[in-house]
Amino acid sequence: MTEAYNLETLLNRLCDSTDGETVSVRDLLQAVGQRAYGPVLTVLGFVSISPLTLIPGANWLVSGVILVFALQMAVGRAYPWIPGRALSVTFPRAYLVTGVSNFSAFAIWVDRIIQPRLPWLTRPPFLQLAALICVVAALVSLPLGFIPFGPVLPGITVLLFGLALTARDGLLLVAASGALLGSAGLLLHVWSLLPLSSLDFWPW
Repeated sequence: MTEAYNLETLLNRLCDSTDGETVSVRDLLQAVGQRAYGPVLTVLGFVSISPLTLIPGANWLVSGVILVFALQMAVGRAYPWIPGRALSVTFPRAYLVTGVSNFSAFAIWVDRIIQPRLPWLTRPPFLQLAALICVVAALVSLPLGFIPFGPVLPGITVLLFGLALTARDGLLLVAASGALLGSAGLLLHVWSLLPLSSLDFWPW
């Protein structure tokens, strides 16, 4: 596998390219190239399942950035735009370092299995379909943010889709869809447990 889509290298770059006590969303995206959809989605997916999301409101922020980013990819925008206010949000860098350290074993395992396969699935019009799936993952993640570890599956979905696009691994795109199905199933299960979902709740 080349460095261009080596997950371990990508994550280490997040730490090597930042310093100080805090790190901003802009710092993270600049570390991997803010105009590259695949690496940025990979990083956003990683952030959404890292200790960074332990900060109150962080899950909704990251999901919102993923949503804006993926929508632009879906409509074919060449260079993505992200609101400056979102880029300026900062996190404790220690959370980033901890997340990268805890994720290293998984990154090494992933690097062993991803490779260019079925590359036509990573080009239009399938590229736009992948973007729409990331949009759905971001939307699913918003309500799951109220549940401990709820956003993990949609976060993994975005991370794997980002890796697949970066590595031109169409087979990984197909496999990543399973994580989204699992996310949707979790959301439906949670919804079924709420009083709002019961017909008896309604007066008519």
